[in-house]
Amino acid sequence: MFKHLLVPIDGSDLTDRAMTASLEFARQLGASVTGFVAEPVAAPPTPGRPPSLIRQETLEHDAMTATHANSLLQRFAELARQAGVTFTGHHAQVPRVDKAIIAAAESQGCDMIVMVTHGRGAFGEFLFGSQTKAVLAGSSLPLLVLH
Repeated sequence: MFKHLLVPIDGSDLTDRAMTASLEFARQLGASVTGFVAEPVAAPPTPGRPPSLIRQETLEHDAMTATHANSLLQRFAELARQAGVTFTGHHAQVPRVDKAIIAAAESQGCDMIVMVTHGRGAFGEFLFGSQTKAVLAGSSLPLLVLH
């Protein structure tokens, strides 16, 4: 039925749950997993800052986010290897995480997205938003939400 799962991860306290649960699900289905890390783009520069400082800060931000994403994806790849699940990992710097998740699922040929939600409730969602709801609203792919 489902042969290729996209699993977005971010390094939060729910990342381990997303990795282990999605790998077990993929193993049962005989599916492959694509791990995806969407890192935010650097904040816009403060007006009046020297261009050389802005370039340096952007380079540092890019290096830091790439290191973070690669670390998460390496851990995910090792867990997948141990579970016997075919795995690929991708990361991108993006202005909107929900749009990047949908685009990654489509470009990688995934047939399901598996996400873990914080389940913050109405007030928390008002303050922080919900990437899961945004993906659900914007994607035509099935979405498995773990809590």
